[in-house]
Formats: sequence, C-alpha cells, structure tokens
Amino acid sequence: MNAHTWTQKLRVGEGFRLADVDPDAKPGYDHGKSHGVSDLAAGLADLNVLQERLFAESRVGVAKDAVLLVLQAMDSAGKGGIVRHVVGGVDPQGVALAAFKAPTAEERAHDFLWRVEKRLPEPGFIGVFDRSHYEDVLIGRVRELAPPAEIERRYDAINEFEARVAASGTRIVKVMLHISPEEQKARLMERLERPDKYWKYNPGDVDERMLWPQYMDAYQTVFDRTSTDAAPWFVIPANAKWYARLAVQELLLAALEDIDPQWPSADFDVEAEKKRLAAS
Repeated sequence: MNAHTWTQKLRVGEGFRLADVDPDAKPGYDHGKSHGVSDLAAGLADLNVLQERLFAESRVGVAKDAVLLVLQAMDSAGKGGIVRHVVGGVDPQGVALAAFKAPTAEERAHDFLWRVEKRLPEPGFIGVFDRSHYEDVLIGRVRELAPPAEIERRYDAINEFEARVAASGTRIVKVMLHISPEEQKARLMERLERPDKYWKYNPGDVDERMLWPQYMDAYQTVFDRTSTDAAPWFVIPANAKWYARLAVQELLLAALEDIDPQWPSADFDVEAEKKRLAAS
C-alpha cells in the first residue's frame, strides 16, 4: 500500500466517530509485526532521502515548504516512540521539535496560539509538536481551565490559524494515537514495575485516566470542529506500537512526496571547480 492510501484509510471524514475505532485494528495493513518492522525500516530510507532533499533546499535558500506533525494522545499512547523511531531516524538538523507543557505566566498573558506560532517549522524543516494547541481545547475543556465561550472561540481560531499556516506552504499532519484504556493501564503498570521506567511515570496520569470518557468526548468535538481540508485529522489505532509508527511514517512520506523536494542545482561551475580542486 502506498503512502497516499494510508491517508485515505486513516483520515477523519464526514460522520467519523471515535467510538467506532478499534484501537487494536490495523487499517489497510494485512501483515504482522515482523513484516511491519521491516516495512518501517524500508520506509525510513525513503523518508531520509525526501527529508534530506527538503533540508538541502533550505540550506541554499530555495525551500518554500515545510511539514508539521502534530501528535496528540492520551498518556502512554506512544508519542515518544514516534519521535524516537520515526522522526528520530532522519537528520536531526532538519527537525524542529516542540514539546508543549503547561503554559508559563508569560504565555498565559497572551492568546493561546501565541506560543505555538513561535515554534512553527521554517521552510525546509519537519516540525513536530509533542502535544500542541489542541491541549487548550482538550484538557482546557475537560478540566474547565477556560470558560465554555472561550473554548468555543478556540475551535474557530485554530481553523483560521491552520488555514493560514497551510497556505504558507506547510503540510500539516495532525495525528491522534488511539489506545484503549486497558492498554494504557498495562503500559502505566509496566512503568511502575520497571525501575528504568519510573522516570516516565506521572501520578497525575491516573487522575486524567479517571476522566477517560470526558476526554474521548473532547477529542470527538475536536475532530468534528477542526478536521478540515487544509489540516485534516488522522486517527491511528495504537495498541500495536509498531503499526502506529508505520502509519505515522507513511503519513509523513505522503506529505513529503506531495512537496516533492529536489536536490538543489549547483550555483557554480562544477567542472571548473573539479579542475581547481585537482590542482590544489
């Protein structure tokens, strides 16, 4: 299956219901884990070439396009694994990673998109948002961190913001990694049973876990209100980590293939430089 087929299988469309998505499913992929791991490695080689071309264009000042990968999920769904095993496999010089935590006092003094705009990828780069402006309509809604009228305003503000970013040449790939509450419990328990995983455990994760139905409702509203032609959402069943990684890689490949970056032409006389170098 080519990269553009994945976008069709996973894209949030009209009538989408998160409740209908089986977190154990592997849409569009008929093979098992071992085959998936092999396909991930093969796809990474293609991703590397496309990303290097894109970055090369930025180095000579001809890049006009960028890619922005937005990762959202419940805790322990695998965002870190995507960053390490997919994005981490390309040249880090061409990657801009932003992990959005709770806003600082300075950030709270501005509109919620102020800090996000500053971290957008420059032309020629792949930007990654590990959590994003969507926290402001997810935890912001569930935990009532802003009045309902302000939460409502933010959906339209997000759409206007993303439409402008997309029009500037940035391909926005918005991904929700969808795991089951049972899978999350197992992953959190593993963190408590392994000393090398303690650092990943946050007692607050259990507090958020108790609000699972409310978060699923908040995600459904996000998909209903902000999956647009300019910046569609993709929901990836993520109980199988290998499948989630493969799916995100394919979505990135589709975005880069759409850009179709090329190796920059030399702005000097290649043959003359060969002679000068040989004589030096």
